Amino acid sequence: MDRRFRTPRREPGRDPARPRGLVSRSLIAAAVFAAAVVPGWTLGDAAERWTGWGVLDWLVTGAVSAGAVVLLAPHGSYRRRDAVLGLVPIYGWYLTAVLAWRVALLPLRDWEPRQDELWRARWLTGDLIGLWRADPLPPPLPRRTGRGAGVRSGSAPRAGRPTS
Repeated sequence: MDRRFRTPRREPGRDPARPRGLVSRSLIAAAVFAAAVVPGWTLGDAAERWTGWGVLDWLVTGAVSAGAVVLLAPHGSYRRRDAVLGLVPIYGWYLTAVLAWRVALLPLRDWEPRQDELWRARWLTGDLIGLWRADPLPPPLPRRTGRGAGVRSGSAPRAGRPTS
């Protein structure tokens, strides 16, 4: 049998990702949202109680929402710079909820990737039609150190082989 036409073997204990159901995805999204927003509400209420300044509550809550957006944004196809939008009081909570909903489905995606993510995204077929999968970035290649680290093939003097 020709090797090119064999189906690849799966590693034992490694099943392909399956999408979560609506209930489990909702529970995960609610837990992520609560973990991202409730500490800000608690700290904001405490800051208002200590200072008596009501605006400080909004500032602390917005700052914690922006921090949650910074952490969740790369996983939900947003950019880290969108954390500025997380500072806006009500919109920051909305953005955190959208990111929590998206993160709850990972490693699969039900939204289109951004233009700069297309190179590592795959449109899934079969039972998973309608979903994307974006694999994580590969680790950087190790740098060579020591003698000859900066020399590449053909760039050093006398690098070529004689052909005669």
